[in-house]
Amino acid sequence: MEPVIERKMKSTEFEFPVTELIEHRRSRRAYSPKAVEPEKIKSLFEAARWAPSSVNEQPWFYLYATSEQSELWNKIFETLTPSNKIWAREAPLLVVAMYRKNFVRNDRPNGSAKFDLGAANAFLSLEATNLGLNVHQMGGFEKQRVIELLNIPETHEPVVILAIGYLGDMESLPENLREREVAPRERYTQDFFVLNKTF
Repeated sequence: MEPVIERKMKSTEFEFPVTELIEHRRSRRAYSPKAVEPEKIKSLFEAARWAPSSVNEQPWFYLYATSEQSELWNKIFETLTPSNKIWAREAPLLVVAMYRKNFVRNDRPNGSAKFDLGAANAFLSLEATNLGLNVHQMGGFEKQRVIELLNIPETHEPVVILAIGYLGDMESLPENLREREVAPRERYTQDFFVLNKTF
Protein backbone atom coordinates (compact mmCIF):
# COMPACT_ATOMS: atom_id res chain seq x y z
CA MET A 1 0.00 0.00 0.00
CA GLU A 2 1.23 3.47 -0.86
CA PRO A 3 2.24 5.58 2.16
CA VAL A 4 -0.42 8.12 3.19
CA ILE A 5 2.03 11.01 2.95
CA GLU A 6 2.76 10.18 -0.71
CA ARG A 7 -0.93 9.87 -1.60
CA LYS A 8 -1.57 13.33 -0.16
CA MET A 9 1.25 14.75 -2.27
CA LYS A 10 -0.27 13.55 -5.57
CA SER A 11 -2.85 15.14 -7.84
CA THR A 12 -4.59 14.35 -11.12
CA GLU A 13 -5.01 18.02 -11.99
CA PHE A 14 -2.63 20.49 -13.59
CA GLU A 15 -1.78 23.03 -10.93
CA PHE A 16 -0.52 25.67 -13.35
CA PRO A 17 -0.79 26.31 -17.11
CA VAL A 18 1.40 24.29 -19.48
CA THR A 19 1.46 23.78 -23.23
CA GLU A 20 -1.32 21.58 -24.64
CA LEU A 21 1.23 19.02 -25.87
CA ILE A 22 2.15 18.26 -22.26
CA GLU A 23 -1.52 18.16 -21.25
CA HIS A 24 -2.37 15.60 -23.93
CA ARG A 25 0.75 13.40 -23.85
CA ARG A 26 0.17 9.95 -22.40
CA SER A 27 1.91 6.59 -22.48
CA ARG A 28 -0.85 4.37 -23.86
CA ARG A 29 -0.58 0.64 -24.55
CA ALA A 30 -3.29 0.07 -27.15
CA TYR A 31 -1.94 0.42 -30.68
CA SER A 32 -3.49 0.40 -34.12
CA PRO A 33 -1.64 -1.69 -36.73
CA LYS A 34 -1.68 1.38 -39.01
CA ALA A 35 1.86 2.13 -40.18
CA VAL A 36 3.56 5.35 -39.13
CA GLU A 37 4.28 7.39 -42.23
CA PRO A 38 8.00 7.71 -43.11
CA GLU A 39 7.85 11.51 -43.00
CA LYS A 40 6.45 11.38 -39.47
CA ILE A 41 9.22 9.02 -38.38
CA LYS A 42 11.72 11.56 -39.72
CA SER A 43 9.96 14.35 -37.80
CA LEU A 44 10.23 12.39 -34.55
CA PHE A 45 13.99 12.07 -34.90
CA GLU A 46 14.26 15.68 -36.06
CA ALA A 47 12.64 16.74 -32.78
CA ALA A 48 15.16 14.62 -30.87
CA ARG A 49 17.95 16.16 -32.93
CA TRP A 50 17.18 19.63 -31.55
CA ALA A 51 17.15 18.67 -27.88
CA PRO A 52 19.66 20.39 -25.58
CA SER A 53 22.79 18.53 -24.50
CA SER A 54 25.94 19.10 -22.49
CA VAL A 55 28.46 21.10 -24.57
CA ASN A 56 26.24 20.31 -27.57
CA GLU A 57 27.59 16.74 -27.67
CA GLN A 58 24.24 15.27 -28.84
CA PRO A 59 25.08 11.78 -27.51
CA TRP A 60 21.74 10.15 -28.35
CA PHE A 61 21.50 7.37 -30.90
CA TYR A 62 18.40 5.56 -32.19
CA LEU A 63 17.93 2.25 -33.98
CA TYR A 64 14.38 1.67 -35.22
CA ALA A 65 12.32 -0.87 -37.10
CA THR A 66 8.84 -0.71 -38.58
CA SER A 67 6.57 -3.74 -38.51
CA GLU A 68 7.12 -4.07 -42.27
CA GLN A 69 10.78 -4.77 -41.48
CA SER A 70 9.73 -7.96 -39.72
CA GLU A 71 13.19 -9.44 -39.14
CA LEU A 72 14.61 -6.33 -37.49
CA TRP A 73 11.34 -5.52 -35.69
CA ASN A 74 11.24 -9.03 -34.21
CA LYS A 75 14.83 -8.80 -33.01
CA ILE A 76 13.87 -5.75 -30.96
CA PHE A 77 10.53 -7.21 -29.85
CA GLU A 78 12.05 -10.46 -28.64
CA THR A 79 14.17 -8.59 -26.08
CA LEU A 80 11.11 -7.20 -24.28
CA THR A 81 9.92 -8.62 -20.98
CA PRO A 82 6.78 -10.81 -21.17
CA SER A 83 4.61 -8.11 -19.56
CA ASN A 84 5.58 -5.62 -22.29
CA LYS A 85 5.20 -8.15 -25.10
CA ILE A 86 1.50 -8.52 -24.22
CA TRP A 87 0.68 -5.08 -25.61
CA ALA A 88 3.77 -3.94 -27.58
CA ARG A 89 3.20 -6.70 -30.17
CA GLU A 90 0.77 -4.34 -31.93
CA ALA A 91 3.09 -1.33 -32.09
CA PRO A 92 4.05 -0.64 -35.73
CA LEU A 93 7.30 1.09 -34.76
CA LEU A 94 9.90 0.02 -32.19
CA VAL A 95 12.88 2.20 -31.35
CA VAL A 96 15.95 1.38 -29.26
CA ALA A 97 17.14 4.59 -27.59
CA MET A 98 20.79 4.59 -26.58
CA TYR A 99 23.65 6.99 -25.94
CA ARG A 100 27.34 7.23 -26.79
CA LYS A 101 29.27 6.68 -23.57
CA ASN A 102 32.21 8.95 -24.37
CA PHE A 103 32.65 12.41 -25.81
CA VAL A 104 33.45 12.46 -29.52
CA ARG A 105 36.03 15.23 -29.04
CA ASN A 106 38.29 13.51 -26.50
CA ASP A 107 36.90 10.00 -25.87
CA ARG A 108 36.42 10.75 -22.17
CA PRO A 109 33.32 9.47 -20.32
CA ASN A 110 30.28 11.72 -20.74
CA GLY A 111 28.52 11.89 -17.38
CA SER A 112 25.59 13.79 -18.88
CA ALA A 113 24.92 11.44 -21.80
CA LYS A 114 22.07 9.50 -20.21
CA PHE A 115 20.45 12.73 -19.05
CA ASP A 116 20.77 14.18 -22.56
CA LEU A 117 19.16 11.08 -24.08
CA GLY A 118 16.23 11.63 -21.72
CA ALA A 119 15.85 15.18 -23.02
CA ALA A 120 15.92 13.94 -26.62
CA ASN A 121 13.29 11.30 -25.82
CA ALA A 122 11.10 13.97 -24.24
CA PHE A 123 11.35 16.13 -27.37
CA LEU A 124 10.54 13.08 -29.51
CA SER A 125 7.53 12.22 -27.33
CA LEU A 126 6.10 15.73 -27.51
CA GLU A 127 6.52 15.80 -31.29
CA ALA A 128 4.74 12.44 -31.43
CA THR A 129 1.82 13.95 -29.52
CA ASN A 130 1.81 16.84 -31.97
CA LEU A 131 1.62 14.34 -34.86
CA GLY A 132 -1.22 12.33 -33.31
CA LEU A 133 1.07 9.46 -32.31
CA ASN A 134 1.58 7.67 -29.02
CA VAL A 135 4.95 6.86 -27.45
CA HIS A 136 5.41 4.39 -24.60
CA GLN A 137 8.95 4.09 -23.24
CA MET A 138 9.94 0.70 -21.81
CA GLY A 139 12.77 -0.10 -19.44
CA GLY A 140 11.61 -3.71 -19.37
CA PHE A 141 13.90 -5.44 -21.85
CA GLU A 142 16.95 -7.70 -21.83
CA LYS A 143 19.82 -5.26 -22.32
CA GLN A 144 22.50 -7.81 -23.09
CA ARG A 145 20.28 -9.57 -25.60
CA VAL A 146 19.44 -6.38 -27.46
CA ILE A 147 23.18 -5.57 -27.59
CA GLU A 148 23.90 -8.99 -29.08
CA LEU A 149 20.99 -9.16 -31.52
CA LEU A 150 21.56 -5.65 -32.87
CA ASN A 151 25.37 -5.76 -32.74
CA ILE A 152 25.47 -2.62 -30.60
CA PRO A 153 29.11 -1.60 -30.07
CA GLU A 154 30.65 -1.15 -26.62
CA THR A 155 30.74 2.60 -27.28
CA HIS A 156 26.94 2.76 -26.96
CA GLU A 157 24.54 1.95 -24.11
CA PRO A 158 20.86 1.07 -24.71
CA VAL A 159 18.53 2.61 -22.11
CA VAL A 160 14.91 2.23 -23.20
CA ILE A 161 12.84 0.84 -26.05
CA LEU A 162 10.05 3.02 -27.40
CA ALA A 163 6.81 1.65 -28.83
CA ILE A 164 5.33 4.20 -31.22
CA GLY A 165 2.16 4.30 -33.28
CA TYR A 166 -1.44 5.40 -33.58
CA LEU A 167 -3.83 4.63 -30.76
CA GLY A 168 -5.80 1.41 -31.04
CA ASP A 169 -8.82 -0.14 -29.34
CA MET A 170 -8.39 -0.33 -25.57
CA GLU A 171 -10.83 -3.26 -25.50
CA SER A 172 -8.12 -5.36 -27.12
CA LEU A 173 -6.03 -5.15 -23.93
CA PRO A 174 -6.28 -7.47 -20.92
CA GLU A 175 -8.58 -6.13 -18.21
CA ASN A 176 -5.80 -5.03 -15.85
CA LEU A 177 -4.19 -2.96 -18.62
CA ARG A 178 -7.53 -1.49 -19.72
CA GLU A 179 -8.02 -0.17 -16.19
CA ARG A 180 -4.62 1.50 -16.30
CA GLU A 181 -5.40 3.07 -19.68
CA VAL A 182 -8.53 4.85 -18.46
CA ALA A 183 -7.21 5.79 -15.02
CA PRO A 184 -6.43 9.50 -14.55
CA ARG A 185 -2.78 10.44 -14.71
CA GLU A 186 -1.41 11.15 -11.26
CA ARG A 187 1.65 13.20 -10.42
CA TYR A 188 3.37 14.42 -7.28
CA THR A 189 2.53 18.05 -6.58
CA GLN A 190 5.31 20.61 -6.82
CA ASP A 191 5.52 20.76 -3.03
CA PHE A 192 6.93 17.23 -3.11
CA PHE A 193 9.90 17.91 -5.41
CA VAL A 194 10.54 21.69 -5.62
CA LEU A 195 12.37 23.74 -2.96
CA ASN A 196 13.02 27.46 -2.79
CA LYS A 197 15.24 27.09 0.27
CA THR A 198 17.93 24.74 1.58
CA PHE A 199 16.97 21.21 2.68
